[in-house]
Amino acid sequence: MSAPSHDDRSDSHDDSAVPTSVAKAGSAPRPDGSKAPLRVLIAGDTFPPDVNGAANFTERLAVGLAGRGHDVHIVVPAATRRHGTFHEEHGDATLTVHRLNSTRWPLHDWLRFATPWTVQRNTRPIVDSFAPDVVHIQSHIVIGRGLTKVARDRGIRVIATNHFMPDNLVDHAPPMPKKLLDWIARRAWQDSANTYKHAQAVTTPTRKAAGYLEAATGIRGVYAISCGIDASHYVARRDRPKTNRILFVGRVTAEKNIDVLLKAMTKLPGDLDATLTIVGGGDLLGKLKQMSADLGLAGRVTFAGYLSDDELRQTLTGSTVFCMPSTAELQSIASLEAMASGLPVVLADAMALPHLIDEGSNGYLFTPGDADDLAAKLTAVLTKSDDDYIAMREASLHMIEPHDINRTLDTFEKLYRGEKVAPKPPTPPRRPPADPRRGAVAQPVRASDS
Repeated sequence: MSAPSHDDRSDSHDDSAVPTSVAKAGSAPRPDGSKAPLRVLIAGDTFPPDVNGAANFTERLAVGLAGRGHDVHIVVPAATRRHGTFHEEHGDATLTVHRLNSTRWPLHDWLRFATPWTVQRNTRPIVDSFAPDVVHIQSHIVIGRGLTKVARDRGIRVIATNHFMPDNLVDHAPPMPKKLLDWIARRAWQDSANTYKHAQAVTTPTRKAAGYLEAATGIRGVYAISCGIDASHYVARRDRPKTNRILFVGRVTAEKNIDVLLKAMTKLPGDLDATLTIVGGGDLLGKLKQMSADLGLAGRVTFAGYLSDDELRQTLTGSTVFCMPSTAELQSIASLEAMASGLPVVLADAMALPHLIDEGSNGYLFTPGDADDLAAKLTAVLTKSDDDYIAMREASLHMIEPHDINRTLDTFEKLYRGEKVAPKPPTPPRRPPADPRRGAVAQPVRASDS
């Protein structure tokens, strides 16, 4: 396999060279009736060692597909200045990872982007050598944009999964007026549509996120496909923990609203002796540690930083309740992992989080940004009788079943081959979202059906 080239000359693209049709990938059966394995090229703007939902899903998808016998290659930014093609161990698989020359975003502690104007030049030799049956992009921002053009020119099927929220972008922008931030968010949605309209199928993790994406971009017929987890990797205890430990797992950044959780901690009844463990790192870590001390929570809040997979699973198993105060979740893998560990969950009533809650059964929703309401919902869980608390744990385990990773892999295999999958969710009414940051409603367009 030839490594990608990394010269810095700009790369031109002739938009007139668009194929009139896209072949279905690997749909012809073998003589024994089985289907031939696929060559799948997955691309994204983040991948381990990055720690975030999109990176974790990309890795889990690649490992799962490789485990089913497919030949999987990855195209992502280099995590350091060292770039090229590498054979990397991820989970139970050895993956071929093409890491493109990248530059660190100066306003973020780890985020790196591939050099935009070299993406097409750098990915053409990868595509021509590997000859993928399908390209699956996880982002439209840099690599996905360029690689979609390369695949389109060669008549290769493209599947696009959206993990993007404008909040994820503007939270890492320099200080600027809100009107300008809102304009940037609208432009970001319009920009995503310019890439996604060339895909044969567009997906996002939940029905709520699918409707949101359609309303913000004008793309129609978006599929809702859970990111999925392997629940067998998590251990749920059958009894009640002896202590009241509240758990948060995720990036320590503004969009997660961890400050609301810290404020709620000060409002819990003292006799609960509740503690909070925050797992993850990010640019607000120092500020939140200081806030914790200022609120008098220094002895009750633990900032655990990044944990290994085994350490995280042990922490999940030993906790009492999980909380996610974020208002920008398209699914929340961390919440799914908590539910797979049998934890009741208390989640912000925002974006896609409500679909994880059967109110009062496996947890509660709270009003976003309202520390008093969050404290009340956490108290409701922690003061349950033992029998009622155990019932909440069992409800979480039941609700995680539709998010099994094997269902996710089955569905993507069908999309890769151009086969029919479950019906798409109904397209919502065409009206502007209530939040102006969600952007103006575009004229409806369809993902390419060619």
